[in-house]
Amino acid sequence: MKNKDWLYLGSAFLAMFFWSFSFVWFKIAYLAYQPMTVILMRLILATILLFAFAKFTGKLQRIRKEDLKTLIMLAFFEPFMYFIGESYGLMYISSTVAAVIVATIPLMTPFAAWYFFKEKLSAANIAGLLVSFIGVCMVVFTQSLGFAASPLGVALEFLAVLSAIGFAVLLKRLTASYNTFTILTYQNLFGVIMFFPFWLVLESSHFTDAGFHPEAFYAIVKLAVFASAIAFIFFTYSVKHIGVNRTNVFINLIPVFVAVLAFLILGDRLSLQNMIGIGITIVGLFLTQIKRRKRKDGKYPIYQA
Repeated sequence: MKNKDWLYLGSAFLAMFFWSFSFVWFKIAYLAYQPMTVILMRLILATILLFAFAKFTGKLQRIRKEDLKTLIMLAFFEPFMYFIGESYGLMYISSTVAAVIVATIPLMTPFAAWYFFKEKLSAANIAGLLVSFIGVCMVVFTQSLGFAASPLGVALEFLAVLSAIGFAVLLKRLTASYNTFTILTYQNLFGVIMFFPFWLVLESSHFTDAGFHPEAFYAIVKLAVFASAIAFIFFTYSVKHIGVNRTNVFINLIPVFVAVLAFLILGDRLSLQNMIGIGITIVGLFLTQIKRRKRKDGKYPIYQA
């Protein structure tokens, strides 16, 4: 592995670490506020922070007219559709189960990356994806193949998964022309515009009645700073340099981080089957990071991580 690869992979690792906290912070924010209120407040704070930083550092680029449609579609997939699936799903299932479902993103993303960007998969990559899928099934289903979690919550989380795939495809296109801060700033701004009318109709009255709740509000601030800003900066940087596939497989780390955080902070419990499933998911992560190295005769029998 090249020295710079460690920098790119480290960025992906940190993005997943901060995103793992978001599953816990959402639960805390729900102590006082409804999902769309949490999302909108998070996006408004993130947009203000990103605009201020990008303008101060001179990193905010002008968006070309021909790219505006792509950027709007990016915001539609994420944050709009992704947060609808993730945040409402977390009302019905635990943080850990939601995180494991989100970890299925690498199972589907390679096909989109292959179709749009011609990114190739080795046999080891495919094996890793299948192993991860088995691990996810062990967390979501019981031994009798019934749902161990709310079907509605699971369906909403899979909506987030599909949205993340669309986001990753469009993000790869935009990173060729714009820096990370420009993409994130406008992505969050368009997200605010998309969410505001729905929030106004559905949750504005509840927000007024709820008043100020310090613990829930501080959870939203942390969502804005670490999950909506810092994590996306690391993620976008990684996608730009090592591609969609190699970045997204790190999503498999999220269930492990979330399981530990939910246990320590929220008091969640896991069954033995759940823990084994999470372990299998992580094995799949390492398999997907194996890539072939050419021999001197031009063949590819040697694998390296």
